[in-house]
Amino acid sequence: MAEITRESKQPPSPQVSSEKEIQTAASKSESEEDIEATRARILAEQEPLQKQKAPLIPITSLFRRRKDYDENAIATQPSVYDNPALARYFQPSPKYENRHRFDPDFRWTWKEELPLINKMDWKITLWACIAFFGLDLGRGNLSQANTDDFLPNLGMNTNDYNLGNTVFQTSFLLAELPSQMISKKLGPDRWIPFIMCSWSIVSGAQFFLSGKTSFLVTRALLGMLQGGFIPDIVLYLTYFFKGSELPFRLALFWTVRRVTDIVAPLLAFGVLRMRGVLGYEGWRWLFLIEGIIMLSIGVWSIFMMAPSPTQTKRWYRPNGWFNEREEKILVNRILRDDPSKSDMHNRQAITPKLLWKSLKDYELWPIYIFGLLWEIPPGPPDQYLTLTLRSLNFGTFDSNLLSIPAQATGAVLMCITTYLSERWDSRALFGIFTQFWYLPNLIAMAVLPSGTSAWAQYALVTVLLSYPSPHAMHVAWASRNSNSVRTRAVSSAIYNMMVQLARVIYSNIYREDDKPEYRRGNRVLVGINCMNVCVYIIAKLFYMHLNKKRDKEWNAMTEEQRLEYLATTKDVGSSRKDFRFAH
Repeated sequence: MAEITRESKQPPSPQVSSEKEIQTAASKSESEEDIEATRARILAEQEPLQKQKAPLIPITSLFRRRKDYDENAIATQPSVYDNPALARYFQPSPKYENRHRFDPDFRWTWKEELPLINKMDWKITLWACIAFFGLDLGRGNLSQANTDDFLPNLGMNTNDYNLGNTVFQTSFLLAELPSQMISKKLGPDRWIPFIMCSWSIVSGAQFFLSGKTSFLVTRALLGMLQGGFIPDIVLYLTYFFKGSELPFRLALFWTVRRVTDIVAPLLAFGVLRMRGVLGYEGWRWLFLIEGIIMLSIGVWSIFMMAPSPTQTKRWYRPNGWFNEREEKILVNRILRDDPSKSDMHNRQAITPKLLWKSLKDYELWPIYIFGLLWEIPPGPPDQYLTLTLRSLNFGTFDSNLLSIPAQATGAVLMCITTYLSERWDSRALFGIFTQFWYLPNLIAMAVLPSGTSAWAQYALVTVLLSYPSPHAMHVAWASRNSNSVRTRAVSSAIYNMMVQLARVIYSNIYREDDKPEYRRGNRVLVGINCMNVCVYIIAKLFYMHLNKKRDKEWNAMTEEQRLEYLATTKDVGSSRKDFRFAH
C-alpha cells in the first residue's frame, strides 16, 4: 500500500507535462484571440457611423459587389437616432407594426444585410413583377385582339375603340384613390390579391362580348378593379426597401410592362390561330385564356404576400422568411434611412382629415403635373402601333412581332436611366432627356410625305417608342418627397391618377378623319412635347428654391432653437423645415 501511495505521489512524466502545457497555452491563445476579436468588434460598432453606399451595382446584377468591398464592415448607416437630443423626436409610432424590432443601438454588417436584400428581391420584387405582368396582360390584350378583326366582328369603329379606352382610363383613374384608401385600411396583402382575382374573372368574361354595350361595361369594370393596383404595390414596396433602393425596383416593375408587350404578341399569335375552334373568333379565346393566366397569378398572390418584414409567418409558412436578428436588420435599416416610415400602422386607415392634408401638400404638385404630361407625346403612337402597322399592310403576325424591338430597347433604357438618376441624384434632367428623345421623332412623323415607305415609318415609330421611360423615377421621386406614410400612400395614387388622366387625353388625339398618318394629331404632340421641357425646368428651379430657403432658415437657428422647433412644430411631412426635396 505504501508503494502504491508513493507511486501515486510521483510527479508526472516530462512528456505528459509538456503536452498539458501546450494544450493550456493553445487554449489561452485561442481565448485571447476571441477576446481580441470581440474587443475589435465592439470598438468598431462604437465608432461613429459613416454614410456609405451599398456594394451593389444593379445595372449588371442586383447583387454584384464592388472589388473594394469588405463584407465584415459595419453596414449600419448614420441617422438622427445616433444623436440622443434628436432621436426622441423621431421615435416610431406606438401603432407601428415593427416597433418591437426597433433598436437604435443595433449594428450589423454587409455580410448580413446583402443576403437579406437578395432574399427580398426574390420574395417581394419578383412577386411584384409577376403580379404586374398579370395586370398588363389584361390591359394590353385589347390591342392584340384588334389584329384579329375585333372591331368589325362587334360592329364597332375607331371612335368606339377610343370611347372604350376613355371609359377604361376614366374608371381606372377614379378608382385609384378609393382603392388606395381601402388597401391602407385592410392591408395590401389582403386587398391586392382580391382585386387581382376579380379583374381576372371580368377579363376572361370578355369571351362573351356581344357588341358595343357589353364592351363598354367590361371596360368600366376592368378600370375600377385595376385602378388601385399600382399605387398599392408602390406603397407595399416601401415597407421593405430603402428610398435609394426603390427606384431601381420600380424600374424592374415597369420593365415588366415592356416585357408583357413582347410576350403578349407571341402569346396572341398562337391563341388567335384558334379562330374557328367551337365556332368562336380567336380574340374570344385570347380573352379567356389570358383571364385564366391572370387568375392563377391572383390566387398565388394570396399565399405569397406578407404584411411586413416582421409578419411573414403564416399557417402554411410557420417559420416565416426571417429570423429575429434578420427582422431587426430589415426594420432598422429602413427607419435609419427614413424615420417617417414608422408614423402609421400598415393597416391604419387614412382619415378624411389626413387625406385633405396630403392633398394640400403643394410641394408634390410638380410631380403630379409630370404624371399628367410626360407620357402624352408617345402615347397615341404606342396605343395605335398595331393598328398603324396593319394600315401599312403588315399582316397580323408581322404587326405583333414588329412591336417587340421598341419594347425591348425601352425596357433596358428605363433601367439604365432610373439607376443613373439615383446614382447621380438628378431627376428633372433625366425627365428633360426623355422629352428630347421624343421631339425629333414626332416632328418627323408630322412632316414626312405620304409616300414614305412602310419600313421607314416603322423605323421612326420604333425609335420613338424605345424612349427611356421616367415613370419609375417619378414614382420613387414622389415617395421620397412625401416624408410621411399617409402622404406617400396618397401621392402614389394621385400621381397614377394623373397618368391615367393623360391616357384619357391622348386616347382622343388621333381621330378617324386624321388616319392613317395622323398628321394633325402629331403636330399637337409636338406642342405638348415642347411644353413638357419647360415644365421640368420650372419644377427643378422650384425645388432648388425651396431647399435654399429652408437651408437659410435652418442654418440661422441655434442648436437649442432647432430642438425647440422639433419639439413644438406643427409642420408635418414635407412641410418640415429640416426636410429637403429631391430634384
